[in-house]
Amino acid sequence: MILNQRQKDLLAWVKREGYVSVDRLAAQFQVTTQTIRRDITLLAENRLLQRYHGGASVLSSVENVAYDARQVLMADEKRRIAQALAAEIPDNASLFINLGTTTEEVARALAQHRGLRVITNNFHIANLMCDYPDCEVLVAGGSLRKRDRGLTGEATVQFIRQFKVDYGIIGISSIEADGTLRDFDYREVLTSQAIMQQSRQVWLVADHSKFDRPAMVELGHLSQVDALFTDRPLGADMQEVLARSGTRLVVAGSP
Repeated sequence: MILNQRQKDLLAWVKREGYVSVDRLAAQFQVTTQTIRRDITLLAENRLLQRYHGGASVLSSVENVAYDARQVLMADEKRRIAQALAAEIPDNASLFINLGTTTEEVARALAQHRGLRVITNNFHIANLMCDYPDCEVLVAGGSLRKRDRGLTGEATVQFIRQFKVDYGIIGISSIEADGTLRDFDYREVLTSQAIMQQSRQVWLVADHSKFDRPAMVELGHLSQVDALFTDRPLGADMQEVLARSGTRLVVAGSP
């Protein structure tokens, strides 16, 4: 593959920043957004970076995109996924909600529910939901990560194992073609595994960019998930994996 100088510089900038929007790239290189999108598509097809609707990020199996970048990535898709899931949660339900920007959107979408009992290792979710009327929030202990205000570690896992809840709502970094679920931090994975074990129903939220994305640590398999909420219809191969796994698919509606 031969890259022109702009494409080389674009790739270097994305690697340095972690995530860069199409608009910023177009302004930097003084070309149209259409030109930048073509460059990103070429680089993504050759697995040099990860393409998103509004930009591009590094392609890494060992490190996730920075939290502040993930907050804006696929923002509309995450909201639609969250609304679809929230519509199926009844009042007076008990929930685990784990780390992630998509699960944080789920927390926002639950604002009108009543009688919820929520257990989380995500300080952002705890701060948000503690102000909801008739909503009790329990926060797990553990080691607090500065980058995203997430709690992980053995104390977190032990806290979670004290409970059995109606719904475990989890986010994920990667869904492989065979249905394997992966993430980047093994401590976070241990927490999510405990949530899955202690939930009567496991509901997974993942936008389309999470499919076939590289990530290092195995969390589990779609066969352990009762429902997958995403934003786009899946290909025939992935639908077959879901059928074999017995996982219900929910595709969020259009904006």
